[in-house]
Amino acid sequence: MSAADNAPDRKAPTIVQLDNGEPTAARVYDVMLNGKDNYAIDRQVAEASLAVMPELKEIALHNRAILRRVVRHLAEEEGITQFLDLGSGLPTVGNTHEIAQAANPDAKVVYVDIDPIVLAHGRALLEDNANTKVVTADIRKPRDVLEHPDVTALIDFGKPVCVMLVGILHHILDEEDPEGIVATLRDAVPSGSYFFITNFTRLGDSPESEELERVLLSQLGTGRVRTPTELARYFDGLDLLPPGIVPLPLWRPDEVITDATTIGVRFMTGGVARKP
Repeated sequence: MSAADNAPDRKAPTIVQLDNGEPTAARVYDVMLNGKDNYAIDRQVAEASLAVMPELKEIALHNRAILRRVVRHLAEEEGITQFLDLGSGLPTVGNTHEIAQAANPDAKVVYVDIDPIVLAHGRALLEDNANTKVVTADIRKPRDVLEHPDVTALIDFGKPVCVMLVGILHHILDEEDPEGIVATLRDAVPSGSYFFITNFTRLGDSPESEELERVLLSQLGTGRVRTPTELARYFDGLDLLPPGIVPLPLWRPDEVITDATTIGVRFMTGGVARKP
């Protein structure tokens, strides 16, 4: 753990101090959500991506909306009181802890992200919330995440937990073994735990999918648009909740979806599954 992790919450570093001139997925996502906690380099990546697929802003909003629906369902209907949100990104409207703790004030939430800006913002936002922590860690090293003292201080891995991999696995390259990451996490949690996963999905041979992947790799260094078959493997050994792995707006929508054929609806899919 770095010295920054040991620093008192009230002395979290400022945004300017944390700008190293490199874009990050968390801040690019913040751009897509019309946030203000990003830099010119992040906006450059977002603009290049939007030039290829203008629907990315809509897709980001769908990703945020399904997070609210899933966390609400698990907290209210399934009785889940522990959430491990991996690759959480920057705090924005409708965060995991807000939804879970609205259902149960005792719900525990740990956010994990590789971007230290997430830690700085999270500490400022959550300094009075004893049931929520923010951790800087690399999910490509899942054992390090699981054994991090701030994680184990709040999450009891002897009880069911929801492991959230929302819009993060498509930033893990094939050679970094995303399936192995999920398997390690799956083996670490008990029966009755849930996995909530969303991911960019290849739309057949569409040139947009290939070009977006090229832009993400060249400018952000990460980005892998995967097939539905590849996404299904993330849920191996788990029991999918209805309606299964579907485009994000189609997972138990709060309102009627009138057109499920657009790129904005179909380009990102996800699902929720229970460990038997």
